[in-house]
Amino acid sequence: REAVDFLRYYAAHAPEAAPVGVFTCISPWNFPLAIFTGQIAAALAAGNAVLSKPAEQTPLTAHLAISLMHKAGVPRAALQLLPGAGDVGAALTSDARAGGVCFTGSTATAMKIRATMAANMAPGAPLIAETGGLNAMIVDSTALPEQAVQAILESAFPSAGQRCSALRCLYVQEDIAEGFTDMLTGAMDALCVGQPWQIATDCGPVIDAAAHKTIADHIATARAEGRLIHALNTPETGTFIAPSLIRVTGIADMTREIFGPVLHIATFKSGELDQVIEAINNTGYGLTFGLMTRIDDRVQYVTERMRVGNMYINRNQIGAVVGSQPFGGEGLSGTGPKAGGPHYLRRFTTSPAPVAGRAWPDEMPLTELQTVVETANSSDHPPPQALVLPGPTGESNRLTAQPREAVLCLGPGAEVATAQAKAITELGGVAVRATGHIPPQVLQSLTGISGALFWGDEAPARAYATALSERHGPILPLITGLPDAGHVLYERHVCVDTTAAGGNAALLGGLS
Repeated sequence: REAVDFLRYYAAHAPEAAPVGVFTCISPWNFPLAIFTGQIAAALAAGNAVLSKPAEQTPLTAHLAISLMHKAGVPRAALQLLPGAGDVGAALTSDARAGGVCFTGSTATAMKIRATMAANMAPGAPLIAETGGLNAMIVDSTALPEQAVQAILESAFPSAGQRCSALRCLYVQEDIAEGFTDMLTGAMDALCVGQPWQIATDCGPVIDAAAHKTIADHIATARAEGRLIHALNTPETGTFIAPSLIRVTGIADMTREIFGPVLHIATFKSGELDQVIEAINNTGYGLTFGLMTRIDDRVQYVTERMRVGNMYINRNQIGAVVGSQPFGGEGLSGTGPKAGGPHYLRRFTTSPAPVAGRAWPDEMPLTELQTVVETANSSDHPPPQALVLPGPTGESNRLTAQPREAVLCLGPGAEVATAQAKAITELGGVAVRATGHIPPQVLQSLTGISGALFWGDEAPARAYATALSERHGPILPLITGLPDAGHVLYERHVCVDTTAAGGNAALLGGLS
């Protein structure tokens, strides 16, 4: 269903801008049809030819999908399948003939791709990356416990926890923690671990032996340290991992994503909500987040402070619907724009720079640069732009757009830097305009920026792209043409089950 939704949505929203040319699409094994199809459909809808590289674990699904697309009329010359291992992906992301890369997978791999592209492709070649997450949920003392437990089970254990959106760390308010944990472990006991083709199965095997060992070692460590609260039994053969509940003091204990049916649980006091929000944000990841509460003001308070791409209130935090819940994270969880959303297709197109730059006569005083960036980011900005998206009765879907950190306008030249700043601010972003040449190495450590514009020659552009690729933290783009909205705005989606807090008052409006 999701694959078909992507095909229909992108076909209906095909952009009129010029395509990049050839796009490389690298998809993961955990959604071997939906994500694979979505990447290809977006690139084709924007007018590009596509080199599709599926995960090495799932080539047969990809082959069937490509065969159906060719049968439906997509020219073979416009869509090619290149199955294989990592060496195939490495070759595709280092070939200068490709104009951009769309990738879903680990954060570490995305960073390697960014560095390879900076060294080999055009300096402004776009990388659209949707990567990992340390996804959290907060359950406060007002939450309906049965409803919260059901949402937790649905978020943590289906697909053997092998979803990038899956719940990894659960925070439960201390006042209800003991009874709530008992209810949760009891509900876990009702899960059926077995073969995925059996209709009764809730949790199947993990993808392969290597994944099994990594996850099993993590659980074994927790068991040895006395932190394993509960684990189910598993079949004796196969790569099954027991759905497990592990105690942690907080999300800071989790140094990496455990991609399996393992849920970590922590408690918090009623006055510690701000500390919990800060801890989640401090991981650097920002893919999905869940909140279970019956306090409307708390929903607004928390969602305004979370730096997360997709937030779910009083429901599970998986299963984003194309067109209703555009999906994608921020920070270490992805570059944006969101798949299945209004800004996605624009990134598969190109808009050349309207003016050519000339070399700066002097260097910008670098002692001032960090201060200028901090001042720009702390200035007052317009309130977030909100877009109400369609969804079923009893569900609210709102997509907001708010400024990213400042985009650095490198020129070259004062006239070009001014034009760049104008392009950014017209989209609602924050611009910092250079007043002289900024050496590329400065971009390796300058904080408070979300990318840079440069409309000059290829050699200095490549030096800037390389410097950005060598940064620690989120992947930042070098933009060599006109920016799009996704370059300058964070997209944050909030989905609310409006029936979950005891009823949806909006549905009663016509009965008064």
